[in-house]
Amino acid sequence: MLKHYTRVLVASRTIEAFLLLLLLLLLPLLQSGADTSLFISPSKLIKEAAHARPDNAEIPKFPPISPSIGSAIESSIVWDGVYFARIAQCGYEYEQTFAFLPLLPILMYLVAHTVLAPLVPVIGYRAVLGLSGYVINNVAFVFAAVYLYRLSAIVLKDRKASLLATILFCFNPASIFYSSVYSESLYSLFSFGGLYYLLSGSSTAAVLLLAVSGSARSNGVLNAGYFCFQAMHQAYDAILRKKHAWPQSISANMLMLAVQVLITGVVRAMCIFVPFIAFQLYGYYNLCLGRSPDEIRPWCKARIPFLYDFIQSHYWGVGFLRYFELKQLPNFLLASPILSLALCSIVHYAKLRPELVFSLGFRASNEEKDAASVLYLLEPVRAANNAQSLEFFSSKVQLEDSTIRQRKHRSKVDTDSLRHSRDEQVTPAKQGYSSILLLPFILHLGFMAATAFFVMHVQVATRFLSSSPPLYWFSSYLMHSRSGCKWGRLVWAYCAAYILIGSLLFSNFYPFT
Repeated sequence: MLKHYTRVLVASRTIEAFLLLLLLLLLPLLQSGADTSLFISPSKLIKEAAHARPDNAEIPKFPPISPSIGSAIESSIVWDGVYFARIAQCGYEYEQTFAFLPLLPILMYLVAHTVLAPLVPVIGYRAVLGLSGYVINNVAFVFAAVYLYRLSAIVLKDRKASLLATILFCFNPASIFYSSVYSESLYSLFSFGGLYYLLSGSSTAAVLLLAVSGSARSNGVLNAGYFCFQAMHQAYDAILRKKHAWPQSISANMLMLAVQVLITGVVRAMCIFVPFIAFQLYGYYNLCLGRSPDEIRPWCKARIPFLYDFIQSHYWGVGFLRYFELKQLPNFLLASPILSLALCSIVHYAKLRPELVFSLGFRASNEEKDAASVLYLLEPVRAANNAQSLEFFSSKVQLEDSTIRQRKHRSKVDTDSLRHSRDEQVTPAKQGYSSILLLPFILHLGFMAATAFFVMHVQVATRFLSSSPPLYWFSSYLMHSRSGCKWGRLVWAYCAAYILIGSLLFSNFYPFT
């Protein structure tokens, strides 16, 4: 299975590389004037950067040895990639560039000055920056796929379904963005990695990775919701489910520990916001402080100066229901497949587990919460409770010992029947698409889909939701159903069409997503 999985990863990256190479060859024939980033084109970039930093040693003083190769690489940097390349070379010079978070430009700068530095005299500095972006994103994509497989194995408890979900991710409809100079690959890497460590019980690693995801894309801050979900359920488990089971002194201590867990959850959630908030403060420092009243921007005067929200609204027209116009109907149609898939995945899970969804998991059975112990059980309370209740239980050891022996004898007699009953009644609720572990992912997907539909430019939904694991888990579930062949053909046709057509439109400055 591992060899097959490796082949799929290599095949997906090879196909994307072939498409990019083909589009580079066709670019001069198909290029249109729809590029909205011409004001920071390669030629102007070099001139303006040289004017801004005349002593900048990063800009080559001599022409590259192979300018045609460098020109081809530079021409392949389109849409948001132009901004990332400009930021990597010249920093955040303009207000609108602060819409692009710094993780990818920083890594591009570091790779261009270390690993790929020998190529600067050959193809030029900006081409090396672009090439470093391609290398970073494709390498990050491979590791993101590895983490998605591991995460899927924990949640679904089914290796075949996990592998199929990962294969679908490798050929997802937004694949062109995972191979181009975009931040989707880095966000998926740190998001999947953080969620994997969260479900593995490594909270520190989870906080660090999910916080870094917030410096790749702004929606990384939504990952704080997983820690809020965890803290709420752990505190609920301590206060309501345990208070009648122990002596009064122990119950009081568990209440204190529940408060401690809530505080810990809030602190962890706040850590996810730190990189994003720090970047906003950096923008405020550069654009607001030291300016005259005539030069200061309107958002600087706000009670809470929020740069990112102002940029999205002012330059890109992002806002609640602002995209609901008749002329935007084609973009809604373009986003309809991914939004429909998201809606179906949410509705289907709600039908499988209605009580679980509408109670936000608080009505889950004890056995299910035991199976999902990392998210639901209060491990610190358990440890403290075991230490403090030792004396309380010591007086009951003899009585319980005889009871346990009777239960063991009874369990040996009825092992086969109990195991059969457990497999039929409990296992379906613990694994597959009906697993209780899917609940926070479903809630997260629902919030993201609603945001994409009502607030954002709706065509962005294809890549915005492409990093959401439930989409691939649900597609995998459909393919394993009775009508799996029909659904499989439909899903693969959708992915193939968006990879081919989307790549062609994207590389030639036509609106895609």
